[in-house]
Amino acid sequence: MAYYRFKFFDDEKNVKSGIVEADNDANAMEILNEKGIVFISLEKENSLRYFNIFSYFKRITSKDVVIFSRQFSVMIAANLVIVQALKIAVEQTENPKLRKVISQIAYDVDNGSKLSDALSKYPKIFSSFYVSVVRSGETSGKLDSVLNYLADEMEKDFDIMAKIRGAMIYPAIILVGMVIVGFIMIVFVIPKLTETMQESNAELPFTTKVLINISGFFTSYFMTHFWWLILIIIALISYGLRSYLKTSLGKGQFDHLLLKIPVFGKLIQKVYIIRFSRTMNTLIIGGVTIVDSLRVARDVIANSIYRDLIDETILEVEGGNNISNVFERNVFMPKMVSQLISVGEKTGRLDLVLEKVTNFYSKEVDNTTNNLMVLLEPIIMIILGLGVGFLISAIILPMYNMANAF
Repeated sequence: MAYYRFKFFDDEKNVKSGIVEADNDANAMEILNEKGIVFISLEKENSLRYFNIFSYFKRITSKDVVIFSRQFSVMIAANLVIVQALKIAVEQTENPKLRKVISQIAYDVDNGSKLSDALSKYPKIFSSFYVSVVRSGETSGKLDSVLNYLADEMEKDFDIMAKIRGAMIYPAIILVGMVIVGFIMIVFVIPKLTETMQESNAELPFTTKVLINISGFFTSYFMTHFWWLILIIIALISYGLRSYLKTSLGKGQFDHLLLKIPVFGKLIQKVYIIRFSRTMNTLIIGGVTIVDSLRVARDVIANSIYRDLIDETILEVEGGNNISNVFERNVFMPKMVSQLISVGEKTGRLDLVLEKVTNFYSKEVDNTTNNLMVLLEPIIMIILGLGVGFLISAIILPMYNMANAF
């Protein structure tokens, strides 16, 4: 058992603290919920988090913003004024960098700025989508609801990306393992076999000669003479590639290639469609115009192919045409999406259609990530087969032939 300190509002809307004994965080939350206590924060007693010097080097993650949004929503729902809620949020935030940002936001709001304007000063932390939704909440008087909604949407986006990263771990481990095994074979194993193979005077297969030459280069030439030159070349290539990808041409080519990758390309397309439809749906419901919603959706999507598509769509809409007109002509936008949006535009229920699109592709992404290993297994087996086949033809067969010769 451990003790957990929690903070909550009393009947006069003052912040109070208390202690609950529980087995873990989840158990402590359950106990407080059973007692009907709406807590602002919950932390293990005697926590040393504020004295951890490494915490000052932590970057602000989406999880930090989600927690802030949830806490802030609870305080706004409890009828606290925005400045007071922000000052309390400063005390409850673990990340020191985010605490500093929230403190500055509280200062700006206290000096007359709108919350959305204060948030917009930190675009790397609070996206244009986040700021636009908060602005719609300020206008409608439902700030607590939109903050809760933002936390929900950010969690969904985080879950999708976590599933994709998790699905890529296994193939990445396989490839890294193959590289390590190949390096060990070339540097340590092949040199010991080379002399024996050459003394046999037997005709060596082409693959064996290639492997022996590569091994010789690494062990007797590269490792002793020009390893530093290779490292410099690799560094220069990396710098040049990064610089090229920062240009519009390089970024466009990379983004186009990203959408064409087998298996993952379709998955990435679906993720971008989810972000677009979810953003548009939220902003349209919040009373934001179609054109302004498109501009925000453009900033939410990082891929230049879809950004160009949305830019073209904005020009079409400003000219009095429909969104679906542009979507129908783009190869990276599924026909189903353009057709549904066309129906939504004709019926005046674009928000409802966008919600359906979001739900449909969210399920598609879930199904794809859950079955991703089944889709990747053939590719992994082919790569492993090629690697094993090369080693057999280069090492095992010559050794077998030598054994038969004796």
